[in-house]
Amino acid sequence: MSESAQSPKKLTGVERSAILLMTLGEQDAAEVLKLMSPKEVQKVGEAMAQLGAVDRETVDAVLAEFCDTVDEQTDLGIGNEEYLRKVLTSALGEDKAGNIIDRILMGHNAKGLESLKWMEPRAIADVIRLEHPQIIAIILSYLEPDQSAEVLANLPENMRADVLIRVATLDGIQPSALNELDEMLEKQFAGNSDNIKTAGFGGVKAAANLLNFVDSSIEQQIMEQIKENDEELGQNIQDLMFVFDNLVDVDDRGIQALLREISSENLIVALKGADEAVKEKILKNMSKRAAEMLRDDLEAKGPVRLSEVEAAQKEILAVARRMAEAGEISLGGGGDEFV
Repeated sequence: MSESAQSPKKLTGVERSAILLMTLGEQDAAEVLKLMSPKEVQKVGEAMAQLGAVDRETVDAVLAEFCDTVDEQTDLGIGNEEYLRKVLTSALGEDKAGNIIDRILMGHNAKGLESLKWMEPRAIADVIRLEHPQIIAIILSYLEPDQSAEVLANLPENMRADVLIRVATLDGIQPSALNELDEMLEKQFAGNSDNIKTAGFGGVKAAANLLNFVDSSIEQQIMEQIKENDEELGQNIQDLMFVFDNLVDVDDRGIQALLREISSENLIVALKGADEAVKEKILKNMSKRAAEMLRDDLEAKGPVRLSEVEAAQKEILAVARRMAEAGEISLGGGGDEFV
């Protein structure tokens, strides 16, 4: 990707992060990457690989934005948690800053549970499939939703609904119990244990968020099984799920902000299977020229596999949720409280 073809202001947070890291040099960039989660490393790594030649104007703009933000926060550079959070957010984007803050300020070095984040979902499923469903539910609540969704899909079909019900009804976990689980996994992976962050584990929102990342066919099957077991719980989970067609309920300002953070190619593929109302919502929040180009691209794209459409939609929804968590947009409809 050549940055000279677009304005620096149109760069996504991940792309700005990639440019900033490339200016730091190998050693300093490596130190920053060590503080990131596997998913974060993958995303920023992909962005760095795709940047290609970046012109001086773009680099200067990214560095100037970072320096301006730092200057606004403090004259001395002597910060506290809030200062550090703002600086890292400016440098790395909202979707990465939170986890890095936890690692820096909380000394988060758990090797048992944390090691799972670096494993392939199928391998995780193989490791935990013989554990009690409650243990599996705790582990899935600890992992990132998209990774948990893939693990769930690789579990035996007859386990999935039971595990998700346990995720939905999980109301936190005692630190001692979580430490025991971490130690158990630690022995398996020959790691070490440290402090574990326990707040916010499980719950209906966590179950809904996890299901948002599951393939549609598996999602429908799981929801049917949950409703057979507990109709009210199933409905509560469904009410909190935010699907692609729900973007029609996001206000215009939110849609415009979202469009700045997603690629045009992803958008084209996602819209191939979208409701007409969503397409019109997107088009009306573009400039006339951009909307015309998008219509032309949609017509020229031709047939697209349903799996590709669903993957593109889920990727865009992941960006929307991260922006909602950062307070940048508000997800409308029944998902107002679920971000």
